[in-house]
Amino acid sequence: MIRPALLAWREATETLLALTYTEEEKRDETIARIEECLDIREKVQVDIAAPFTPEEEAFGKELVAMEADVQKKLASLSKRIRLDISQSQSKKDHMKNYVNPYSNVARDGTFYDTKQ
Repeated sequence: MIRPALLAWREATETLLALTYTEEEKRDETIARIEECLDIREKVQVDIAAPFTPEEEAFGKELVAMEADVQKKLASLSKRIRLDISQSQSKKDHMKNYVNPYSNVARDGTFYDTKQ
């Protein structure tokens, strides 16, 4: 018999794997659900301790394999989010430079004549 904590861990892990494949439009909802799943796993982790039955050990090996996949998917998701944030910041900077092209002119040691 497998402990309910292990089953809850696996369910949360499968949900995490499914959430990493969502669309870009629902990113905020996805992030909130990912945080919920991670909180569930954190609470359940306290109940997962030795000794394990042979059946639980086999089940645990599957969970370890799934965990590696979860780590890869979450790292990929965070990388995409960071990339989108940097692209957004870059677009904002380009727009500012387009509106006022002389705002970032270096004036180190040069004479700037305000009278024309």
